[in-house]
Amino acid sequence: MSQPTQPLVSVLTPVYNNAEHLPQCIESVLAQTYQNWDYLIVNNCSTDGSGEIARRYAAQDPRIRVHDNSTFLSAVPNHNFALRQISPQSKYTKFVFGDDWIFPTCLQEMVAVAEQAPSAGIVGCYGLDGRWVVWDGLPYPGNVLSGREVCRLLFLDKLYVLGTASSLLYRSDQVRAHDPFYNESNIHADTEACIALLRNCDFGFVHQVLAFTRQRPGSLMTVAKSMNTLLAARLFELTRYGPDFLSPEELRGCIADRLSEYYNFLAVSLILGHHDRLFWSYHIDMLKQCGVGFSRRRLAAAVAARFLRAGMNPVQTIEKLRS
Repeated sequence: MSQPTQPLVSVLTPVYNNAEHLPQCIESVLAQTYQNWDYLIVNNCSTDGSGEIARRYAAQDPRIRVHDNSTFLSAVPNHNFALRQISPQSKYTKFVFGDDWIFPTCLQEMVAVAEQAPSAGIVGCYGLDGRWVVWDGLPYPGNVLSGREVCRLLFLDKLYVLGTASSLLYRSDQVRAHDPFYNESNIHADTEACIALLRNCDFGFVHQVLAFTRQRPGSLMTVAKSMNTLLAARLFELTRYGPDFLSPEELRGCIADRLSEYYNFLAVSLILGHHDRLFWSYHIDMLKQCGVGFSRRRLAAAVAARFLRAGMNPVQTIEKLRS
């Protein structure tokens, strides 16, 4: 794609105490083979020198701007704030979180797919999650799927290809049309935003590893994994958006399957005694938000079923509990 025809991409990096990894993140943007971008780094009251690092790079490249928040914002509201600052001239928007980075051809490959498919409101790619390649499973070599097909694969087959915000390219007019773009009460708001958009647009995909996501102790995703918030998020997405993509019969079957998985997890958590009141308050509240409510009777039945399976397969049960 020649320089004169390159549409502008607004790149965003929300930063909170990412000094250790921020230079690698910024350098990955500077190293892009695609050069028509502007770059906003939002420093969210960091105390570790992240702001100074960002300003040092901004002084060297006029395409980089730094905004210092006057007050601290929690993660998702800060992401929404960053999205409100995208350039009015940008055609596409790309997050690269402060402890992540992108491969040199990331913008080039993703913009190419988006330009070839104007119906694609979102473009994704394969990613490295630590050492592992993730977000695969879509048919090759096709680059565009209907939003309906992607969400049906998510709900019916549990095929997750929506990655994280760092692995996605959004069409900027979609960002501008939804304010707030992310649901600020949802820790997995990036996935919810994709599902909501895919009701009315297609999904582009690059069959290449173009983004790196770092698993950092204390990060939002590490905390989410410790609480297994993903189970709650998948059920919430299903009950809220499933009717847009599934038949009533399909929806009932998917909800039953997800609830069975959910209560099995809660039963194991209760048996092991690993989780505190915050854990239980979170999951009970999420079940209520999903419109299915929390059932002590169902939890008791799931606990009994776990003990029954344990009696029948003690060695296998011990190994599962250890994992």
